[in-house]
Amino acid sequence: MTAPQDPCRRRVPGPAGPRGDRRPRQGAARRPGDRAGKFSGRPAQRPRPGGPRPLRLGSPRPRLRLISLGLTLVMLVFVVRLLQVQAVDASAYAAKANVNRYIPVTLSAERGSITDRDGVDLATTVDAYDITAAPDLLTPETARTRDAPRQAAALLAPILGKDQADLEKKLTDNPESKYVVLARQQSPQVWNQIKDLKSALDDSAAKGRGTNVLAGVNREAHSKRVYPNGDLAAGLLGFVDADGRGAAGLEQQLNKKLAGKDGKRVYAQSGGHQVPTGDVKEQPAVPGSDIELTIDRDIQWAAQSAIADQVRKSGADRGYVIVQDTRTGEILAMANAPGFDPNDITTTNSEHLGNAAVSDAYEPGSVSKLMSMAAVLEEGAARWDTHVVVPNRLSRADRAFADDIDHPTWYLTLNGVLAKSSNIGTILATEQLGRTKREKNRILYSYLRKFGIGRPTGLGFPGETPGILARPQDWSASQQYTIPFGQGLSLNAVQAASVYSTIANGGERIAPTLVRGTRGPEGDFTAAPAPKKTRVVGKETAKTLAEMLESVVDDEQGTGAKAKIPGYRVAGKTGTSNRVDPKTGRYRGYTASFAGFAPADKPRLTVYCAVQNPTKGSYFGGQVCGPVYKKVMEFGLKTLQVPPSGKQAKRLPVSYNPGQ
Repeated sequence: MTAPQDPCRRRVPGPAGPRGDRRPRQGAARRPGDRAGKFSGRPAQRPRPGGPRPLRLGSPRPRLRLISLGLTLVMLVFVVRLLQVQAVDASAYAAKANVNRYIPVTLSAERGSITDRDGVDLATTVDAYDITAAPDLLTPETARTRDAPRQAAALLAPILGKDQADLEKKLTDNPESKYVVLARQQSPQVWNQIKDLKSALDDSAAKGRGTNVLAGVNREAHSKRVYPNGDLAAGLLGFVDADGRGAAGLEQQLNKKLAGKDGKRVYAQSGGHQVPTGDVKEQPAVPGSDIELTIDRDIQWAAQSAIADQVRKSGADRGYVIVQDTRTGEILAMANAPGFDPNDITTTNSEHLGNAAVSDAYEPGSVSKLMSMAAVLEEGAARWDTHVVVPNRLSRADRAFADDIDHPTWYLTLNGVLAKSSNIGTILATEQLGRTKREKNRILYSYLRKFGIGRPTGLGFPGETPGILARPQDWSASQQYTIPFGQGLSLNAVQAASVYSTIANGGERIAPTLVRGTRGPEGDFTAAPAPKKTRVVGKETAKTLAEMLESVVDDEQGTGAKAKIPGYRVAGKTGTSNRVDPKTGRYRGYTASFAGFAPADKPRLTVYCAVQNPTKGSYFGGQVCGPVYKKVMEFGLKTLQVPPSGKQAKRLPVSYNPGQ
């Protein structure tokens, strides 16, 4: 019997396969290689209406074509960009890469030294560093921290001794900058501290602990100016500014020779560090020349010590001493008091920073009488023994002139007029220079000019004053009588010393000099040009004047007894003048001075001293500056091993007996 069929499962007859079996029904497992919806080798039978529909998959070829097209377009973009970078814009990108990679560094030239005449350093240089930074390495994107400038400033402030806010401002003012100076002229010890701190931060960053915020901090080698002798000759030497340029004195005047020429170094860097194997291009710096001065350090010390002590004792505003070699015009000492330490000028009163010995213009007083006497003798208007009757008062122009003390009528020789420093006697003597006032004034003016008054000394020193000497036609009624005894004209201390050196040198003026020569980087020495020489008076006149000056010091009636030096003949002259107050422009106080040379019979040294506005004790030149002159002259003669005088002075008469 035939079994009844399941109404839910009807067998669908179909053709048999190659082996007589039938195709699997829908839902049955397919053999590998069978296609969906088909039997092997035969078309699939349509599903019965109402039954499940077979799954049909789309062809993958369109999708593969789309993907291939996309990849082709992407590759085409890369190829075009590559051609642009490597061919079209190659040079521009290379330039940008070099800008970002290579760091230019200035190689500062070593500043030349300033030495005294024996090669002893007065100003020299030591190693120092400018601490720099690259702000572009401290941006949040590069440093990977938001407050890298603040962190860097906090770390550097105590080491550099700078304000943290100021450092942070420098690091953030221009974030794209690759170079900013944080501190100048720091010692090697300071850089070593920063370098150690950078290494520690590098180690921490390598271990994943934080960022090295000092990666862009570097240093530039520079030289720091130092003055081994402190305040010795400070007014003469001057000082340099923060950039290492001369800002005063010889440092400023000779800056071009001293500074040399900076070089340049360009190196590859990455992350603030130099690439060891990177390219380095270097143009070496050319060192500056050494300057050898005419100054003798020991004599400079003696002069500076003496004037500083006297200014302090006298309660004076200031003072200066000049020491000059009478034979060569070389200045052996130029001392100022008060002085300053050029190693640290931050705490110094600005009024003391200059060189008052050449910048102060003041009325010289009686030391100027030497020039008047030189004119009288050279013109033949009188002789050293000419009799001069000197009353207690002399009426001229709109006033009555007097000497420094009241006295009965003096009967003096011309030598005595100089020895006793008589203003009245000097007026009477110079009145013999011409038949008219105009002629007399013109002749006196010509001698004052030849002595160097009213014109530059020849030193070329910064801030130097030529003094004040009006033309003779412009002299006032009183000025034509005051100028002969040193009021109504002005000069500086170097000019005053040069007047006496001229007489000591036989009447020939040699322009004063401060520089003996320069020594170049290769060690070659170049002597300074020979100074200009000018004949002012004849040798006989100069010899007579030297003998007259001895009476000032040696004669008991002379005003310069405190300048005597045992064993040496001394020629000198005191000066006490009314002082013009620079603040009010009116006369207030006095200028005390003393000038002279020794040995008088064979001159070697000139010493000039001036003290401005002494307020304690005496204000007379012989009392205030005479002792300073003696100390400095005595020290200088011994230092230079000048032998004592060989014979006694003539002792020219100071006065005469009117009855004879």
